[in-house]
Amino acid sequence: MLDNLHLHRLNEADKADIIELAERTAAFRSGKEDSERFRHFRLTRGVYGQRQQNVQMFRTKIPFGKLTAEQLIVLADLSDKYSNGKLHLTTRQNVQLHYVPLEDATKIWVGLAQAGMTGREACGNTVRNITASANAGIDPNEPFDVSPYVQAMFEYFLRNPICQDMGRKIKTAFSSSEKDSAFTYIHDFGFIPKVKIVDGKPVRGFKVLVAGGLGAQAIPAHVAHEFLEEDLLIPFKEAALRVFDRYGEREKRMKARMKFLVQKIGLETFLELVEAERKALKHQRYPIDRTLVQVAALPAEKPLPEIILPDLKKYSDWLRTNVFEQKQKGFFAVQLKVRLGNLTSDDARKLAALVKKFAADDIRITMNQGLVLRFVRENALPHLFDGLDELGLGDPGFDSTADVTACPGTDTCALGVTNSTGIAQQLENVVREEYPHLLEETNLKIKISGCMNSCGQHMASNIGFHGSSLKRDNQVVPALQVVLGGGVDPDGTGQLAEKIIKLPTRRIPAALRLVLDDYEQNAENEYFNQYFRRQDKRYFYDLLKPLADLNTLQDEELFDWGQTQEYVQSIGVGECAGVALDVVGAIIGDAQSKVEAARKYLSKDAFAEAIYSAYTAFVIGAKAALLAKDVRCNTHIGILEDFQTHYVETGDFTLETGEADFVHHVLQSNQHEPKADFATRYLAQADVFLKKIIRLREAQLVDKVVLENYRA
Repeated sequence: MLDNLHLHRLNEADKADIIELAERTAAFRSGKEDSERFRHFRLTRGVYGQRQQNVQMFRTKIPFGKLTAEQLIVLADLSDKYSNGKLHLTTRQNVQLHYVPLEDATKIWVGLAQAGMTGREACGNTVRNITASANAGIDPNEPFDVSPYVQAMFEYFLRNPICQDMGRKIKTAFSSSEKDSAFTYIHDFGFIPKVKIVDGKPVRGFKVLVAGGLGAQAIPAHVAHEFLEEDLLIPFKEAALRVFDRYGEREKRMKARMKFLVQKIGLETFLELVEAERKALKHQRYPIDRTLVQVAALPAEKPLPEIILPDLKKYSDWLRTNVFEQKQKGFFAVQLKVRLGNLTSDDARKLAALVKKFAADDIRITMNQGLVLRFVRENALPHLFDGLDELGLGDPGFDSTADVTACPGTDTCALGVTNSTGIAQQLENVVREEYPHLLEETNLKIKISGCMNSCGQHMASNIGFHGSSLKRDNQVVPALQVVLGGGVDPDGTGQLAEKIIKLPTRRIPAALRLVLDDYEQNAENEYFNQYFRRQDKRYFYDLLKPLADLNTLQDEELFDWGQTQEYVQSIGVGECAGVALDVVGAIIGDAQSKVEAARKYLSKDAFAEAIYSAYTAFVIGAKAALLAKDVRCNTHIGILEDFQTHYVETGDFTLETGEADFVHHVLQSNQHEPKADFATRYLAQADVFLKKIIRLREAQLVDKVVLENYRA
């Protein structure tokens, strides 16, 4: 199969990724690779199991959602060849392809790589796609364009050894201004641009937030730095990732996010540990090339013929709600409302043609599952609208109450509890038909997730819902948890929503009407969240409680949206956080692969990478030995300490260096600058350690099969 993929057109990194995916897919299919190990691997390559059997969801990794017209066409073509002819835009500014046969994932990756895109680290326990305000670079309120900083960070951490085997995923966002349109407060790392005057000169930097997150337990991010100079941005994140990798939870998946680590040890201790890692970093400062993301060529200035639009009111509404003048005077940004983030391949190609004709070649995916076209000239607006409207992309009300965000829910996700897309369409209909004035309301947003994991970001919305269920006797009733009061306030302050009440899904439109009517009748010129806080959650619980009476359920209310029969809850095993691998022999093999990786890095004078790979080999080797003694393994630091207790102090293992402190021995990695002599010495120590672990394991398996496969 590889001979037919034209890999000679690709760079070496992409080629290696594609060959590895093809080979391991074949090994899995032939039974030579364990399914759990393969699942762990494929997730980090963007290949994610979906609700339907024998097909995958393929997730791309598109930093800050930036696409060219040609890249959009490539995605459309790949979807036609290997998927269902649809593109799904996500709240993480990615594009997902669904219903992909496993073997076709490699072919998709080839097409992506040829177009300058990737699926590497789009899923799994990695640094996920880095998001940013879709208006970065054109935002009239921004101090400077954050796009080059996002691109630099994306390139720096892609395939970086420090973030290949973490306990959980890491999410990062850059806002374009203090209005925080990127929701930095719900991320592991959030960056807001600032300019500070130092000695009479402007200095660029960022307000840095850490350890936020949504999910079952939403926690707002902490301010780590009010101002961090731009050159310190990547070193700070690298040091923080090393701390998370070493101290973060690994056994209890639901507690393995950075937010729980900081909650456990405190922000001050976390930042002290981050500072302690700085000596071991490859770069003490990392200057950002501000020209890394070039402004696309502007559309030619040319006369356009008069056009007669069939619906002038719709065009007028669209101009008010979907178009704004950029900071570059005379140019306009056009925001496209993409219903549920779904775009057919045919429409994607037609949209690409419109971009080439009327806009700069720079499309941005938005966090509410839409698109932004940039640098449109004023005289082209009616022509562009006409083309967009023909594609169903000319709806007014972008990012308004009528622009509901929803994850795929039970359509494709194994974790989905209820149909989030069906109820999203119902609520959009309610707003458009009964509250048309809310097409212009951008400070009251509705978001829906099919489960509590918050892919639809319901906890960051003014009115939110997540999938759940209720019991009536022996019947399971599809339900949604109602949450209120989240989102970014007009002043840029981030708020997390509060849970109010669970209601049957069929009664959610009525619940929305109650909340909106109450707000419009009783608010005193207040923003919704102000009104919610003044009334408090008990007020809204009492308002909605009559809808929770299950004794009055009608037969049709036992069906979820889109269903024609009684609801049956079916929740699969999600893959959002990767998997744990606890087979001793396999883990020893993983440790050896880290030693091999360290050797390759060392041969290329990549000393920091070699050291970290060797460090990881120490940890994984120690984990394998502990599991052989049935000692449960958790954090990296816990593994090192437990190995000291259960092997070194018992006399079962002696370090070649004669040291008595295994923890100190391994953590030399953050006590030395990453230079050739230390990297060489440290790798040799890791190699010797692992060989002793293999011999130790063989001794434990007397009268059993010796692990010849894991010999050095």
